[in-house]
Amino acid sequence: MRHWLGLVLVGLAFWGCKSRPMPELVIVSGSENQQLEPLLAEIGRDLGVSVRMNYQGSVDIMLGLEQGTLSEFDAVWPAQSIWIEMGDRRHQVSNVKSIMRSPVVFALKGSVVDRLGWRDRPVRVSDILAAAEQGQVRFAMTSATQSNSGAVAYLGMLHALAGSPQVLTAEHLQNADIQDPVRRLLKGVNRSSGSSGWLKDMMLQEYDRFDGMFNYEALVIETNQELVRRGQEPLIAIYPEDGLAVADHPLGFIDRGDAQKKQAFLQLQERLLNESSRAKIIQMGRRAGLGLNIDNPNTAVFNPSWGIDATRTISTVPLPAPETLRTALELYQVALRKPSLTVYVLDFSGSMAGEGENQLKKAMGMLLDPNQAKRYLLQPSNRDVHLIVPFSSRPLDVLSAEGNEEATLRQLLHQVESREAGGGTQIYSATLKALELLQEREREMGDYFPAIILMTDGLSDGSLADLQSQMNQFSFVRDVPLFSITFGEADLTQLKELNTLFPGRVFDGSKNLADAFRKAKGYN
Repeated sequence: MRHWLGLVLVGLAFWGCKSRPMPELVIVSGSENQQLEPLLAEIGRDLGVSVRMNYQGSVDIMLGLEQGTLSEFDAVWPAQSIWIEMGDRRHQVSNVKSIMRSPVVFALKGSVVDRLGWRDRPVRVSDILAAAEQGQVRFAMTSATQSNSGAVAYLGMLHALAGSPQVLTAEHLQNADIQDPVRRLLKGVNRSSGSSGWLKDMMLQEYDRFDGMFNYEALVIETNQELVRRGQEPLIAIYPEDGLAVADHPLGFIDRGDAQKKQAFLQLQERLLNESSRAKIIQMGRRAGLGLNIDNPNTAVFNPSWGIDATRTISTVPLPAPETLRTALELYQVALRKPSLTVYVLDFSGSMAGEGENQLKKAMGMLLDPNQAKRYLLQPSNRDVHLIVPFSSRPLDVLSAEGNEEATLRQLLHQVESREAGGGTQIYSATLKALELLQEREREMGDYFPAIILMTDGLSDGSLADLQSQMNQFSFVRDVPLFSITFGEADLTQLKELNTLFPGRVFDGSKNLADAFRKAKGYN
């Protein structure tokens, strides 16, 4: 009897365990933390917690906190504490602790460093400006209004070219003598990105197109490990003497009163900060511990031949007050960044009628409605060029506008909103039309960030091979990214095949087209 009763109790316990779901923590994080995902999963298994990561830019995380749109997440992990401070107006984020640190460095191929004479000597932001203006370097960086690495690199530029004040103020930002050299330096950026992780991948994919990038030291280490594996020349990390900022990667809990989730979060955070996890994080090229220096660093990771010295004393620029930072970001977006030359290829085929058409028009409103654009830090500058190719069975009449005058942008938005869906879907001829429009501006293209943003929900008629056969006439194609945004029942296979002809990426807008559009625009 006792044996039978014991089996019943074991069975009830077993089925009880099966019916009790494992606690889940969903963390929204900067893309630079992707390499840490296996470590988080390992800790989660030990704790009996499912840990799931979702990647957004640090500025996106700030906006999500500010606007209350992070309801699906339990924790935030941006690259910099100030994004939580700026966005958490509802005071929901608690138990914030820095997990690791990583400087944002200027990394160049060793041969370029030698040509510039920068090997083993201090480099200042003014040196980078001179090299950029003389056409001696082709480099990339993330957008300051979409990604932390771009934001802090930009703040480093402002701080250095303002004469290294104790702290950057609004008065500095209004000074034309400071704005001008920063604008000239940003003019030298050859490719923008909305994500530090994608910037690293782009550097690897288009290695022959660029000399280097502004990015996290940790991502430069990852880049070099892959370059060495390929037998290619690694990058040399340069720490601008008067313009260096460090990301502190804070992890915080979004407290909605769920005690079980909070306990799981605190256990996860504690494990990430223990000696065992810190050692693993350091082996991934992050600086984990009490300070920036690392005792006895593994030189296969923190490789001195790559310019990386984990024992050096690093002097970093102080971050400005939150209101000054927001002003600096708006200044970047509307006045200092390199302007955008964007062709929007918009699907108005019959399958778009109804919800798809409404979503597409809403997405365009995020850019062309000044109030919405400011809300998402997507304001056009007075030098931006907007070209729109609506299409269905064929490309329709091109719409265009230049600059950021409110009346002009609202008129362009009205023209988009007046369109009605109907007809077939011909993506390839519409993309060809976009290339023809860019060709008309080929001589001035170097003064812009050119891009094609394609939004579609359907299978395309026509042939990809036909488009490919006509692309040889466009010498600039490798410099023009194509960002495809899907929604509805879009065929990812066709769009991914199309994107193989261009640098760029595919964004899934099936759940939130407006969010996908904002991410795509952040790369341009």
